[in-house]
Amino acid sequence: MAVKVYGPVRAACPQRVLVCLLEKDVEFEIVHVDLDQGDQKRPEFLLRQPFGQVPVVEDGDFRLFESRAIVRYYAAKYANCGPNLLGTTLEERATVDQWLEVEAHNFNYLVYTLVLQLMVLPCMGQPGDLALVHSCERKLEVVFDIYENRLSKSKYLAGDWFSLADLSHLPSIRFLMNEAKLGHLVKERKHVNRWWEEISGRPAWKKLMKLADY
Repeated sequence: MAVKVYGPVRAACPQRVLVCLLEKDVEFEIVHVDLDQGDQKRPEFLLRQPFGQVPVVEDGDFRLFESRAIVRYYAAKYANCGPNLLGTTLEERATVDQWLEVEAHNFNYLVYTLVLQLMVLPCMGQPGDLALVHSCERKLEVVFDIYENRLSKSKYLAGDWFSLADLSHLPSIRFLMNEAKLGHLVKERKHVNRWWEEISGRPAWKKLMKLADY
């Protein structure tokens, strides 16, 4: 039975889940949710996700929301399929979790703010706050400097193997490289750029980009 993934294929958080499923070769069905029309706030959707956000997955009788919880679940459920995205030792798993937390709390919120100011508000006919955009860009420079230091010592964030910590960054960095026109944040850093080229060159991500029709 295919996993049902509720959410638009072009949205960042559903993409985090979809690329994980593709890495694990798990069959899935995308159930489109039109965010512009407010489908995520309709009563029938709120029964699946009470906070009115995407994605949600339904796997038989099991339902789960929050993209990072979902990818952890599938990385564990299909641990013996595809790449090991969690690590094999307690220390490796803790390191993956550490960098997933960094992505969620030190990186993603800055990118989310950029998406809001550069894309969402202008689409609603409201001007973005350019001062806030520049502030986020400066903060991202600090984060990427930390990543540069880390990636000068290991091939990927959690070690010398691709993990959920790397996978979770894919949708946000794609936005920085394209819509936000902030690719210099990546390209000006030798090790970050090398890392981005490697993770964005993975077959699962390329397949998702074709699916999203970029």
